[in-house]
Amino acid sequence: MDLSIGQWQKLALAGGFIRSQPLVLVLDELTAALDAETEHALFERYAASARSGAGEGTITVLVSHRFSTVRMADLIVVMDSARVAEVGDHESLMQKGGQYAELYSIQADAYR
Repeated sequence: MDLSIGQWQKLALAGGFIRSQPLVLVLDELTAALDAETEHALFERYAASARSGAGEGTITVLVSHRFSTVRMADLIVVMDSARVAEVGDHESLMQKGGQYAELYSIQADAYR
């Protein structure tokens, strides 16, 4: 039996988390094939682990188009083509009312 795309993605994620304290962890669209419930659980566990100091000294670069995921980041960098358009945390970017706020609102409205 072959694994589904989501199962392969979970397997790849597990491989990425094997090293206990990587210097840099790049997670590029890592949840694209996962269902929303699994994605939420994964990021909640990862964020709790990172904030508890388990990954102390590790820099995580998270590339995602899902703003529900991006929202929990300490620092958000909004790219427009090949340039940095905005930088900040979720609250400051929402208050600024720029590209991040516009795109976040578009995604949020789709779930209402």
